[in-house]
Amino acid sequence: MFVAHSIAADHKDLIHDVSYDFHGRRIATCSSDQSVKVWDKSETGEWHCTASWKTHSGSVWRVTWAHPEFGQVLASCSFDRTAAVWEEIVGESNDKQRGQSHWIKRTTLVDSRTSVTDVKFAPKHMGLMLTTCSADGVVRIYEAPDVMNLSQWSLQHELSCKLSCSCISWNPSSSRVHPPMIAVGSDDSNVTYGGKVQIYEYNENTRKYAKVETLSTVTDAVHDVAFAPNLGRSFHVLAVATKDVRIFKLVPLRKDSSSTGPSKFEVQLMAQFDSHNSQVWRVSWNITSTLLASSGDDGCVRLWKANYMDNWKCTGILKGDGSPVNGSSGQSSTLSAALGSGTSQGTLNAVGGRNSKRTPFTPPLRRFTSPKIYHQPAYY
Repeated sequence: MFVAHSIAADHKDLIHDVSYDFHGRRIATCSSDQSVKVWDKSETGEWHCTASWKTHSGSVWRVTWAHPEFGQVLASCSFDRTAAVWEEIVGESNDKQRGQSHWIKRTTLVDSRTSVTDVKFAPKHMGLMLTTCSADGVVRIYEAPDVMNLSQWSLQHELSCKLSCSCISWNPSSSRVHPPMIAVGSDDSNVTYGGKVQIYEYNENTRKYAKVETLSTVTDAVHDVAFAPNLGRSFHVLAVATKDVRIFKLVPLRKDSSSTGPSKFEVQLMAQFDSHNSQVWRVSWNITSTLLASSGDDGCVRLWKANYMDNWKCTGILKGDGSPVNGSSGQSSTLSAALGSGTSQGTLNAVGGRNSKRTPFTPPLRRFTSPKIYHQPAYY
């Protein structure tokens, strides 16, 4: 059973994204009203808006947190063709500001010629790196050489994807066996052109990223992609949100010991679900990659879980108001997520489980105006 209560977001337009921080105690929201808001969870479990500021001169599509090892840092991207990096500073200059925090812009990334559609920080073990993708079909990877000076970012790589880019996901694996890897999704509407998801891998010898795989069976517009946490697997798992939910398995083929070229993969479709009967906007994994959450235009959040035979099943459905569908209770107690309802009224839904303090999902949602927070009572 899930319990819901609402948050008065006070955004003046549609909310496009919500992001939990690493510990699940803070939420950032962004909106077409050109602002970003930060919400902190109190000891009583209530969420309070602790900061709100104008970030861009156009709709803000995405907002994301850096790992707390680098401080309280946010990145946002916008229709205004820019991405920005923000840092929270605790005022100490005078008695009035002492102990109070405020967010300041550290840099604006202006390389894109069109709308910047997604922004993601790289996994912590790679250092402080930031990736953006744009409607101009270019993925850009930036690095902060000095983590103490976030005003300096250098453009390290530009990847031309040939198609308009809508979403990106880093492979979180920290294994030395797996080079850094990025999945890029395209929302190009031309269904005759396959390969709307492309996989890029870093080559240590050339010190460049190269395309190693194209998921040619994905022909519809892609709205979100999400690599599952690896946890020591020899293969990779990627979820794709398009007009349905798809889960792919990427198995690296054994390379010759003298080979220095890009990796080759065997791509397997593990599962495909059209239960939303509509566009799917977000997909998100739990920390153990045993549970996938998806949200779509049907106004529902659906939870997917694999059994011991590796067969994926729907284990729970939540409507926009948090109530279960068809008696489903959302059985997985490890769920911790912010999920979008996709209803015409637009609500922000956050679902929490026993691990919600340490293992929050990235929120799968699209557009909404008045947040709701869901949590599963800890009666175990």
